[in-house]
Amino acid sequence: MTAPTPAEIYKRAESEGERRLFMRPLEQVSTGFIAGVTIVFGIVALAMAEELIAPVFGAGPGKLAGALAFGTGLVFLVIGRSELFSENFFDPVATAIERRESSVWWRLGRLWLIVLLLNLVGGAVMASIFTIDGALPSGAHDALAGVAEDITAKSGWATFARALAAGTLLTLLSYLLRAVDTAGSRITLAYMVGFFLALGPFDHVVVSAVHLLFGIWLGGAIDYGDVGTNIALATAGNLVGGVLLMTLTHTVQARESRPSD
Repeated sequence: MTAPTPAEIYKRAESEGERRLFMRPLEQVSTGFIAGVTIVFGIVALAMAEELIAPVFGAGPGKLAGALAFGTGLVFLVIGRSELFSENFFDPVATAIERRESSVWWRLGRLWLIVLLLNLVGGAVMASIFTIDGALPSGAHDALAGVAEDITAKSGWATFARALAAGTLLTLLSYLLRAVDTAGSRITLAYMVGFFLALGPFDHVVVSAVHLLFGIWLGGAIDYGDVGTNIALATAGNLVGGVLLMTLTHTVQARESRPSD
């Protein structure tokens, strides 16, 4: 099989974007909530792997093991067809650009808002379950609190830059998923991107917010103001990276690759 051209990939993205934009509101709500719940499994896998490896082999190998474990969370999202904020930058934006209708842009804004809010709600619900004493192996709670404190220790500009990288990376994943046709390829791509996202670590608004909620509920030196600040900076960075750096540049590439009339 030959690889699809940029124009063919973009056409597939338009079709998927059409589906997402015209889902019923309750389907969007449930899809966003499921994604928030699902990504928490990647977060706790990271903490458990780090807690097991770091005491024996050191902090560096522990963080590497955590990143390797986190990749499974993104696989669950992609194969389960749930929707994490920034995953829905490329496809729906491609549709909105091609249709050029104000009503479609309104639908896009509604989709982003619903998915982001329900990602955060689902993540908070699942995180609250894992904060119960004994729900995770001994030491995992300390690892989760440590990750949260590392996130808040970064400057605002660093958070924005890392969020920009995360938005670019996850939107690249959306693009690459339209270039493959098998479940195995989708699993491989999702896992690779999840690993790289956690290895940074780069600030995806939902992942970082859930990390910070863990930090608060597990007694870390974090407050809800830190969560709000991170959400604002990470959302802005995710949008700039995902829409401007990745989606719009691929739009130009796809249009220029189309055969001339």
